[in-house]
Amino acid sequence: MAPDKNHKIGIIAGGGDLPRKLIDACKKNNQDFHVIAFKGQADKETTDGISDKCDWLRLGAIGKAIDILKSQNCKELVMGGTIRRPGIGSLLPDARTAKFFLKTGAMALGDNGLLSAIVKTLEEDDGFRIIGVHNILPELLAPLGVLGAISPSNKDAGDIATAIHAALDLGRKDLGQGAVVSNGKIIALEEKDGTDAMLARVEKMEITDGGVLVKVVKPGQERRVDLPTIGVDTVAAVSAAKLGGIGIEAGGAIIVEREKVINAANNAGIFIIGINPSEFGN
Repeated sequence: MAPDKNHKIGIIAGGGDLPRKLIDACKKNNQDFHVIAFKGQADKETTDGISDKCDWLRLGAIGKAIDILKSQNCKELVMGGTIRRPGIGSLLPDARTAKFFLKTGAMALGDNGLLSAIVKTLEEDDGFRIIGVHNILPELLAPLGVLGAISPSNKDAGDIATAIHAALDLGRKDLGQGAVVSNGKIIALEEKDGTDAMLARVEKMEITDGGVLVKVVKPGQERRVDLPTIGVDTVAAVSAAKLGGIGIEAGGAIIVEREKVINAANNAGIFIIGINPSEFGN
């Protein structure tokens, strides 16, 4: 679902490099845009040089964000970057946000349930068309197969297969997208604090038998938002945890700055492989 160049795109910006890449892609494609950057979430550098095309809002001001996007004549929205889920006490929801919570029970939902509810509300109640990051930056989607100079061993392949099952089971419960397996044993599952926090826990385990990180799309996931993502920082964290490599869902995971990620993996001596979860190991 490619963006319509006749319409202005609203970019909902969280943390990390992804929002800036969306902005740069819009500029390159002569696609008009307006950015809503969330305070305490998006990086300050995200909106450098586009002060006339950006509004910084607190996370709870959804009503104001929608009003701004409509006033800017944005017809399509794309969500990019990480959002750390706040507690309801620190969110300070405006009237529109509070109504959304009451209507959907959003704070009790898992991440995919919450994002699906947001997408449904924005489309059905507000008339926006939601598009995925990959519709603007298709080159970020992971391809199938080994991406760098290093391939997984037979032992690694077994760990990947086990991690796929663990990650999919986790995803069915809407709890996370990633799992770490070492020597056939599940040693860590992604929690609400994300992949980096999970890998930090693995690093403290001081494992000696290697292992793998696998990230896959949750079964039934709303694929226009929150696809599994890795970047250079992920490679560094995997290396620090003394794991042997990374498996990510081909066509369903995003690699931010692919060449840098591959170079970092080669330098660290770890593999990256794009996998089809339903077929891997068969």
